[in-house]
Amino acid sequence: MRAKRLTIAIHTLVWLLLLVIPYISTDQVFNSLDPAFDVKYLLLCFTISGVLLITFYFNYFVLIPKLLVSRRNGLYILCLLLMIAAVLALLGAIFFFSDFSPQGLMEIDPIVEKIIPVIMVNAVALWLLAIGSSILWTFYNRLKQAEHERLSAQIASLKSQINPHFLFNTLNNIYATVIDSSPKAADMIDKLSEMMRYTMRDTQQDFVLLEDELNYINNYIELQRMRLDRSVTLEYSCVEPVPDLQIAPMLLIPFVENAFKHGVNSEQKSHIQIEIMMNKHELRLSVTNNKVNIQQNMYEKSGLGIENTKHRLNLIYPSKHLLVINDTEKQFLVSLYINLL
Repeated sequence: MRAKRLTIAIHTLVWLLLLVIPYISTDQVFNSLDPAFDVKYLLLCFTISGVLLITFYFNYFVLIPKLLVSRRNGLYILCLLLMIAAVLALLGAIFFFSDFSPQGLMEIDPIVEKIIPVIMVNAVALWLLAIGSSILWTFYNRLKQAEHERLSAQIASLKSQINPHFLFNTLNNIYATVIDSSPKAADMIDKLSEMMRYTMRDTQQDFVLLEDELNYINNYIELQRMRLDRSVTLEYSCVEPVPDLQIAPMLLIPFVENAFKHGVNSEQKSHIQIEIMMNKHELRLSVTNNKVNIQQNMYEKSGLGIENTKHRLNLIYPSKHLLVINDTEKQFLVSLYINLL
């Protein structure tokens, strides 16, 4: 709430400076030429200010999010040119049909001929400033939001780290103890240790190697496979060899986790299919599971991981991904495409 009030205050202050200063700089001239024009000039400035405000916020809330952020640059430029033409036509009509037409002002005093270009230049400059500032403000907010998301993820990760050196040492000791008596348990401990090392070390970066991310998923699936009984059919395939590309960390695992969370029940036939493929630099993740009855933890918010991942995809890959989720009564299917270049 405090940040919202600060934003409103900044917008109000900037607009007051941008709109009041040009009016003050030319109002004295009109007042000295003809005091009756002072009120009319004030109304004219309010009209031009209204056009500038509408232009700024239409560009900020509509054109930029729907076109520029989505990399539809051609369509954005076309809409911007149409808006320029509409604004210029509107300003021209205002000047032509009002008492501020060049002919009307020339009848008052010839010196006005030199003032009109100043007014027009001020209006156009303010309009261009409104367009440029709306673009800069949007991308500044997106960068700030992305940084906030990254810091939040790091803080959450740090909170979950309960003395990592102690955990790793304990896991190594358990591994050394059971490697001879139970190789399967030792393998599980080794995979778990590798997963923990990845989440505590590599995921603090903005991007990681795709190979490391897929290796984390492989270990997770193998650990799940070891605990599943015969009632669950698991089909899993992953691209080999993995290309030398990078990806935002922990971006795929929520969809995989969701399949095991909502698709496994020892008393029902369960089927999970996970497929990770590459087409040049485009990654495709396909996850399908049939829905079974599960006991929902009252403290666990269902679907939160997927919602957060959607948000991250929109921030990190705004025009480079396609996420399709088909949620039916009996099946949950996810298809995710990401351009990693």
